[in-house]
Amino acid sequence: MKSSRLVSILLLLQTRGRLTAAQLAEELEVSVRTVYRDVEALSAAGVPLYGDAGHAGGYRLLDGYRTRLTGLTTDEAEALFLAGVPGPAAELGLGSVLAAAQLKVRAALPRELREHADRISGRFHLDAPGWYADADETPYLSAVADAVWKSRVLHVRYRRWRVPTDVERRLEPYGLVLKAGRWYVVAGPGPRTFRVDQILELAASDEEFARPGDFDLAAYWSAYQRDFHERLHRAEAVVRLAPGTRLSGRAAHAVRVNGRTDDDGWTRATVPIESIDQAHADFLRLGTAIEVLEPAELRELIAATVTELARRYA
Repeated sequence: MKSSRLVSILLLLQTRGRLTAAQLAEELEVSVRTVYRDVEALSAAGVPLYGDAGHAGGYRLLDGYRTRLTGLTTDEAEALFLAGVPGPAAELGLGSVLAAAQLKVRAALPRELREHADRISGRFHLDAPGWYADADETPYLSAVADAVWKSRVLHVRYRRWRVPTDVERRLEPYGLVLKAGRWYVVAGPGPRTFRVDQILELAASDEEFARPGDFDLAAYWSAYQRDFHERLHRAEAVVRLAPGTRLSGRAAHAVRVNGRTDDDGWTRATVPIESIDQAHADFLRLGTAIEVLEPAELRELIAATVTELARRYA
C-alpha cells in the first residue's frame, strides 16, 4: 500500500541517511518511478526531504529532522504488534499502552498518512473469537505473559484430557499464541503446547531460563497445527454429496482434490474423519444432502439413527 511505502521511505532515510532512488526501490521492491512519486508525496505532505544529483547524490532528510515515532516506550513498541487485535492486547494488560502508542504514531504521521490510518481504523475491525462460544476464563494469562517477557520459569498445576487429569509441570514459556479466541503457551522443555485456560494454579519464580536462539514461534505453531490435524484425522470415509453441499476444513479440501461427479450430479469423495462417533454427529447435520458409503460401521450407525428418528416421529 502507498501509505506503508511512504512510512518505510521516511524511516529508511532517518536510520540510514542518504539513499538513492535505486537503493530505495530495491529495498521496497518497487520501480524507481514509484519511488519518485512517493518522494513527491512526502514533500507535498511537509516532510523536509531533499534530493542531490551526481555520483554521490541521493535523497536525505533535513539535518536534525526526526519523526516523533522515536518517542515510543519499549512497552508501547511491543504493544504495536497487537495493534490489529485490541481485545487480546487488553487481556495481556497492554490496553492503555496500546492506546498511547497509537496516539503517538498518529500524531507523528504526515496529514495524508494520518487520514489514511483513520480510514482504516474506521472501516476494519478484527474480532478473533468464533460465534456461539463463551470466552475462556484465563486468570493466569497476565502472569504467563510476564514470564514470557522476562524468560522466567513457571510452576503450574495443569488439567489435561487424559488420566491423570491434574498434573504438576515446570514450564519455560517461550511464547503465547492466540488461536480462534483461545490462548496457548508454547513452553520448554520440548517445546510443548499448553492451553492457558487449563492452568489451575500458577507459581511464578525468579529462575531465568535461556530461550533457544533458533526457536521460531510462528514456524513452530505452523508445524504444530499440521501435526495436530494429521493426528486428529486418522480415518477416512467415502461419501456422496448432493449438488451445492459444502463440507468444512480438511474434508472440504479433500472434496476439491479427489471428488468426482456422478451421473446424477452428486459428488463422490474420500474425506478424512476424526472418528466414527464424530463423523456420525457431523454428517447427520447435513441431513439428506449426504450419503455415507464407507466405512460400513459408520453407514450402519447413521442408518440406525435415522431409523430411530423415523420411528420416534412417525
